[in-house]
Amino acid sequence: MIYSRIIGTGRYLPENIVTNADLEKLVDTSDEWIRSRTGIERRHIALEGQGTTDLCEHAARNALEAAGVGPEEIDLIVVGTTTPDQVFPNVGVLLQSRLGMHGCPAFSVEAACTGFLYALSVADKFIQSGSARTALVVGGETISRITDWTDRTTAVLFGDGAGAVVLRADSAPGLVSTHLHADGQYKDLLYFPTGVSLGMQPVGGANSIQMKGNEVFKVAVNTLGRIVDETLLANGLQKKDIDWLIPHQANIRIIQATAKKLELPMERVILTVQDHGNTSAASVPMALDVAVRDGRIKSGDLLLLEAFGGGFTWGSALVRW
Repeated sequence: MIYSRIIGTGRYLPENIVTNADLEKLVDTSDEWIRSRTGIERRHIALEGQGTTDLCEHAARNALEAAGVGPEEIDLIVVGTTTPDQVFPNVGVLLQSRLGMHGCPAFSVEAACTGFLYALSVADKFIQSGSARTALVVGGETISRITDWTDRTTAVLFGDGAGAVVLRADSAPGLVSTHLHADGQYKDLLYFPTGVSLGMQPVGGANSIQMKGNEVFKVAVNTLGRIVDETLLANGLQKKDIDWLIPHQANIRIIQATAKKLELPMERVILTVQDHGNTSAASVPMALDVAVRDGRIKSGDLLLLEAFGGGFTWGSALVRW
């Protein structure tokens, strides 16, 4: 049987940093308020003229270098993003061009903050079926472009970035299982209101990310708790078998609640939200890259990746390193 294994990781954050102190000058908030409720200390914001593909390219090159893989070896590109550069070509195709790759399938999936896990699952299925051998999977966002920076409830939360992994076919399971879900009944709790077919309007005010924070928190905690159980049950595992939780970096309170569900101390949770805020589809692969490069994740470790996003969408991936 064919499995897929992660053989390289990479990430990229724009150089422009906006701290909580900077936001105090824009909206009625404070560093203490933001830290205590979200865990965020700073966020990276794309420069003028810097798009999602730019961020994805940096992350992808870092992942390819870590994997020791050349562009000619990639036979599939899947990008998770909510903030494409343009309607078409999709970010996957634009990234393919930037990297000098030709001919392989390249496409994007849109599942908000769960986008990377959706992309990872799709690539895994391609490899398992024998349709691809080596895949580049990226989560990238310029979520600041659809944020109202005068809205104190959302301006403090979001930032930009990209993370990437290289998957390769293997005889032993690295990507053990993936689990994806969605439920559109919650669509009005977290959303961006306009798009091409409804007539795109300038971003700001009512035409920006809209979120009912308390309701989102409640559904996210319950939903992520269920997917933890689902992932463990599907693989005949117990909570103690998980070495590391790598969660979507949205809010420290949601992360703490998921860790509690797993009976996992925060020392076994990869936490990066303080450094870049909620980067949507980029946050899980970036957190993975941080922990791989600083040596916390070691060969044989069992990782649980999970995310929850607007739609609502949610998903998990169980990974043997």
